[in-house]
Amino acid sequence: MSFTVLIPARLASSRLPNKPLADIHGAPMVVRVAQRALQSSALRSVVAADSAEIIEQCTAFGIQAILTRTDHPSGSDRLAEACDLLGLLDDDIVVNVQGDEPLIDPALIDAVARQLEARPDCAMSTAAHSIDELADFLNPNVVKVVLDARQTALYFSRAPIPAARDHAGLAWWEFCNLPKPLRHVGIYAYRVGFLRQFPQLPQAPLEQLESLEQLRALWHGYRIAVHITTHAPGSGVDTPEDLERVRRLTADDAHLAAPV
Repeated sequence: MSFTVLIPARLASSRLPNKPLADIHGAPMVVRVAQRALQSSALRSVVAADSAEIIEQCTAFGIQAILTRTDHPSGSDRLAEACDLLGLLDDDIVVNVQGDEPLIDPALIDAVARQLEARPDCAMSTAAHSIDELADFLNPNVVKVVLDARQTALYFSRAPIPAARDHAGLAWWEFCNLPKPLRHVGIYAYRVGFLRQFPQLPQAPLEQLESLEQLRALWHGYRIAVHITTHAPGSGVDTPEDLERVRRLTADDAHLAAPV
């Protein structure tokens, strides 16, 4: 299996200013993410940054980084530019790991890449895990996904799907001999040729309604393979409180922070 990890990083953040450079035991957060990604089977882990400051910090820690434009409207646009700058071929596979996920599991990165490699009929792959709590099922901030028999996405939604007619408002999986509902995990693998096309596709009405960019791919007829993981991945960093939690959880990894 051959793939590249791309980590988009931009300085602008409303809740946590300069988030990619937030310190985690002596290393910027985006460096911590790249270090985790390098523990996967990826050929390389590359930060696609919008700032020379991010590039400098990554270089100091031996992390490959490339400077992309500052005016990209979405992360997928930044990834498409990164593919061009790296000279990747249309058949190559890239895995998009967000720059605010220093707890990302390297095994999950491998699994998502492997899922796409095994599915030539799909342009993308992603991940999901079972929902256990009714509150998560009903929470619009928890994105759900429903699959077909081959673990291909049928639909993503903020609504509680699938809905159980006879157990509305209940944890229906406790009453039915059916698999639990699935929570979508925001990690993606792409075929580079599709990733180059994706930012040019018109936005889909359902994408705008749900505010879920992956619905654009489904709307235009592209297929998304889904890897089901057995456990929930570590959550990302959006707030100062999230950052402190990650610092506590990664205290034993402080020795990885030495610049080269």
